[in-house]
Amino acid sequence: MTETDLASTTQPTLLATLLASAAMPHELTVYRGVLTPQELDAPAREIAALAKGAAVHDLGWLNRVAVRGEDRFRWLSGMVTNMVNELEPNAGAWNLVLNAQGRILGDLTVWREKDELELEIASDQFERLMAHLERFIVMDDVELVALNEELALGLTGPASDQVLGRLSLPTLPAPLTATRVEWNGVDLRIARGYGALAPHYEFWTTETGIKRVLKGLRTAGAILVGSASVDGFRIAEGIPAYGMDMMERDLPQETSQMRALNFSKGCYLGQEIVERIRSRGSVHKHLRQLELIGPAPAGGTELTMEGGIAAGQVTSAAELALAAGPRIFALGMMRAEAELSNQPLNYTAGTATGIARILAAPPSLE
Repeated sequence: MTETDLASTTQPTLLATLLASAAMPHELTVYRGVLTPQELDAPAREIAALAKGAAVHDLGWLNRVAVRGEDRFRWLSGMVTNMVNELEPNAGAWNLVLNAQGRILGDLTVWREKDELELEIASDQFERLMAHLERFIVMDDVELVALNEELALGLTGPASDQVLGRLSLPTLPAPLTATRVEWNGVDLRIARGYGALAPHYEFWTTETGIKRVLKGLRTAGAILVGSASVDGFRIAEGIPAYGMDMMERDLPQETSQMRALNFSKGCYLGQEIVERIRSRGSVHKHLRQLELIGPAPAGGTELTMEGGIAAGQVTSAAELALAAGPRIFALGMMRAEAELSNQPLNYTAGTATGIARILAAPPSLE
């Protein structure tokens, strides 16, 4: 299905609808299974908000699912790669979902609130992962219930805590923690996700609540940004997206996302392969973060070493309009020999050529 076909069948998020009704000009694009504003300000201003300030953005592509029933902890622990039973109340863990051959079917975040379990799943994976999980509810007392009454809005950037302070909202010092508060008559769930360069907050509430939170965050100094900048910042942080940087052909260790794996939690679907790789061998490719000099390449662009030897391929790339000048970052699935050589790599984008180097850590965006 082409992007044009997707755009004709995909639904706009609440934020997209709110901005349209406010006559705020914006172009919608398909992102993570929804239609969302692509750009809402000058790219340099949007990136500056994400990298140095605070940016409010769409999270309408996130879905929450309650996991209910007496067997919910045991069953869910057997379906995902990270901790479930050991989760503290008001805490979460990012997980991969595998098939029996250890290949990645998708990713999700498990949250615990008191003794309740919830999943966060992106819209572009929702139907597929829900069908997969439902198939493994056999004799278990487990029910998966979509929670559609609350929607999500995001706040990202190093100044996020200051923005929350101006609104007398609580801050969360640790990633993957959450709390619930009542704010200006709004029942609000605040969660902090994973971020390599800046805090990432989520606000879950009703449609009416989203309108109030959006207004409050902007009044407190957050800049409204679109999906293009949010995705570019994701790439700069080295955070992979399923369907772009992680695919069903990939094994968990190939993605280098060890924060999604727990090696002491017990059995789960695909665990035998994960454990075999850990204890007996290694993988021959890894997802790595890159910085490029040259044009921004499309996903799938081949990278080569000296002499034209295959080194890997770009999975996603973005140019960031930084104050000191534009920089291009990418994620790429790299062969082990390319990592060991640690030499500049070559690529072609259209008629132009460029050079890529593997980064040891997420870059400073000064």
